[in-house]
Amino acid sequence: MTGELDPIIHPTNRLKICAMLATATTVEMSVVKDTLGLTASAFSKQVAALVDAGYVTQERSQIDSRRIWLTLTREGKRAYRDHVAALQAIVADSTRTT
Repeated sequence: MTGELDPIIHPTNRLKICAMLATATTVEMSVVKDTLGLTASAFSKQVAALVDAGYVTQERSQIDSRRIWLTLTREGKRAYRDHVAALQAIVADSTRTT
């Protein structure tokens, strides 16, 4: 753990996307978008930031090209794990001082 929050993952919707992808092998893009309740444009921007960082990959369905599947990469899994550990450390520190 680096002990620092990841600025790519930290925004709430990106954190939620990573959390969903961390619990599954792949998730259909529309399922993630609908679960978050974001507009297509807002969701696209959040996914693009994760893809650009190398944390998420997108793959079109071979059967129906309108369906896109999202997967957390190995680097994305590590970054998510480290980010969650940093959040947990912040919470643990705050409960010790209270």
